Amino acid sequence: MAELEVTEVKVRPFSKEDEKLKAFATITLNDCFIVSDLKIIKGKKGLFVAMPSRKMSDGTFRDIAHPLNNDTRGMIERKVLAAYEEALTRSINEIKSDIDTKIPDEPSESSYEIKDELSGQERL
Repeated sequence: MAELEVTEVKVRPFSKEDEKLKAFATITLNDCFIVSDLKIIKGKKGLFVAMPSRKMSDGTFRDIAHPLNNDTRGMIERKVLAAYEEALTRSINEIKSDIDTKIPDEPSESSYEIKDELSGQERL
């Protein structure tokens, strides 16, 4: 039997202010099995991946699919979080590109402030 490999990750960022849920993900395993609705959640110790689950009648949640060992869980989590970071970077770059195309050749002070805010820098 071939070793398990995550061959594709699709991430759908989700953002509401002050929400712990940051994105949904779908993974493909060995190019032949898809697992949907993994959740990327911001916890007290940082981001982690929650497996797809179903709400039970008593209000608790039960995983629908999950890895059987920590090595597999870690491998899936690393791939999903890397794809999430890549999706965020791509989104930020698209926003910066849109702003750059809308800023006139001689930008105003507010144009600089927008660019600085997006890049996380302050003007002196």
